[in-house]
Amino acid sequence: MTDHIQVGSLGGALTKPARLAYIDWMRGLACVLMFQAHCYNSWLNADARKTEFYRFSQAVATLPAPLFIFLAGVSSAMVTHRLRDKGVARNAIARTTILRGAEIYGLGLLFRVQEFVLGYPKSPWTDLLRVDVLNILGLSMMLMGVLCWLTAASADVVGARFSASQSRTSSPPPPITVALIAAAVVVIVTPWLWTTQRLRWLPWPLQSYINGVHIYAQPQPWLFPIFPWVAFAFVGLAIGFLLFSDSSRRKETILFAALGGAGIVACVLSVLFDSARIRLYSAAIYDYWHTSPNFFLMRCGILLALLFLAYAWCRWGWAQKEFSPIIQLGNTSLLVYWVHIEFVYGRFSILPKGRCSILKATAGLLIIFLAMVALSLLRTRWKKRQAKVLRASPAPAAATAESG
Repeated sequence: MTDHIQVGSLGGALTKPARLAYIDWMRGLACVLMFQAHCYNSWLNADARKTEFYRFSQAVATLPAPLFIFLAGVSSAMVTHRLRDKGVARNAIARTTILRGAEIYGLGLLFRVQEFVLGYPKSPWTDLLRVDVLNILGLSMMLMGVLCWLTAASADVVGARFSASQSRTSSPPPPITVALIAAAVVVIVTPWLWTTQRLRWLPWPLQSYINGVHIYAQPQPWLFPIFPWVAFAFVGLAIGFLLFSDSSRRKETILFAALGGAGIVACVLSVLFDSARIRLYSAAIYDYWHTSPNFFLMRCGILLALLFLAYAWCRWGWAQKEFSPIIQLGNTSLLVYWVHIEFVYGRFSILPKGRCSILKATAGLLIIFLAMVALSLLRTRWKKRQAKVLRASPAPAAATAESG
């Protein structure tokens, strides 16, 4: 099948339309979970916010951001692996990933400018420097590009030594190992960087990228600083390199089932570690639901289980037998993320903010979902029409040249 770039996706990457539909399906699922989280959070009245329904909605809201960042890691591994197979130099591969990350980061800054302009004069200027999902996605992709470049550089050095001596005495750590180590380091130091080692000497815009403190006295869990969020990208990168290795492709189904099982084990271990008597952190800095490695382990376990379920649904279920609105949203996740925010939180909110019942907010959620699917379809058709025009345009010029 022909490879193509998923420019419309959050952390868009090289992909095969059929075989890797599970990636788009997971992105689409993240979009749906994001819609419900934002809609209920923006529109529900005070009484509705006291219900179990709302608490469950906001618990589910902890999944979309890890999903987007994790899938950016998987996609980056896919790009890197395929470009390496084609013999592309490591510098060119790193440049591709880093530039794409810089593009996403730039879009994140542009998004903040848009929100400031549309919210003026109520929006504070400090929101221009807020660390949001697009910011951390872009930074994560740039850091993954650097990591892949470093591991490739190590492999080149060892390969040169092997060619000279014809005796391999050492080998570089594989990118899977390096990515997992990087994720572990980020997660382990996060509780300290959020509490006792906050790097207060940094200006608040820079400190925000470390712990999400923004302009407040304490780090804010609703922001997306490097620690711990970039760790999801490194885990995704490791999983991606595992999935797209030549040996794994021959045992694809078994590997996905094993990853699903590993996800369940990770969830169980998260609970066991949280209740263990031996603690790495003091009670003063341990926060299971925001910064602890145990909660990170729980979310990674859920991501791995979802990865297996998405793979199974796309391979054996109905995901690709008929039109799938979930996959369609995944194809243009960046676009629908960008647009829906204004119609939920912004000046153009389709319902009054903070004044709706659960039923009314659910009706609004359905409207947002259908509208975003329609927008996604329009975007896809426009891109196809553009591609058709580009394919057809050289023909008249060639015919004119031949007739001359």
